[in-house]
Amino acid sequence: MLNFITWDVSPDIFSLGPVTVRWYGLLFAMAFVLTQPIEKYIYRKDGRTDEDVDILTMYMIVGTVIGARLGHCLFYDPVYYLSNPIEIFKIWEGGLASHGGTIGILLSLYLFCRKYKFDYLWVLDRIVIVVAVGGACIRLGNLMNSEIIGRPSDVPWAFKFVRNAEMFNGVPAYMDPRHPSQLYESLFCVFLFILLYTLWKRGAGQIRGLLFGLFVTLLFTFRFLVEFLKENQEAFEDELPLNMGQWLSIPLVLIGIAVLFYAARQPRTPKKVIA
Repeated sequence: MLNFITWDVSPDIFSLGPVTVRWYGLLFAMAFVLTQPIEKYIYRKDGRTDEDVDILTMYMIVGTVIGARLGHCLFYDPVYYLSNPIEIFKIWEGGLASHGGTIGILLSLYLFCRKYKFDYLWVLDRIVIVVAVGGACIRLGNLMNSEIIGRPSDVPWAFKFVRNAEMFNGVPAYMDPRHPSQLYESLFCVFLFILLYTLWKRGAGQIRGLLFGLFVTLLFTFRFLVEFLKENQEAFEDELPLNMGQWLSIPLVLIGIAVLFYAARQPRTPKKVIA
């Protein structure tokens, strides 16, 4: 029987001179390419225009990149990056944090809603449907990079990340089959997309905050739990009772629950009522 899956995929797709196209970059871009048509369909059905989505997407891209980069720098290695601030701009060297990306998205969408007179929760309820697709793409990018790996495991679907030479407890990562935690998170995001899209089709988008509250609660509850199967990203996390990903997930879960309670008290609103 196959006891594990050997994962020896190159993170690079191809190179043209000094330019290298990587799987992570492609999948990060695909997160926006795939989601825009879905978001346009949702907006048309709810009485809005494609132009609204085009503008919204630009805000999303900027908010995601800036938030994810600053989140990585400030949450996981603040001493180094505050001492070497120019390094913050070197996104091509890696280092994006999903919790920071979440904060960046929330702030950028707030600015979008304020400028274009949209109801904030109305926008959040619809954007989380496609954010789930984006999350699935980005976690697949992590898998292609053989990064953010799981702990050693003997499950038959464990991956042996032969290209990952990080040291954990004095042992190189490639020595042990491990949980493919990136795949777990990617598949969960696919499940969230199907769930949220189905609920939206059945009219749940008319209840302000329901889809957003459900998404945040489920996603970050899962993130909290799956962290028990993952290796810590930074050494300082080894001294903490919970790792950084778990600490950052707790307030987001609480926010999601609070929004669900709020949504439970809201009447259905007409689809075209925006601001």
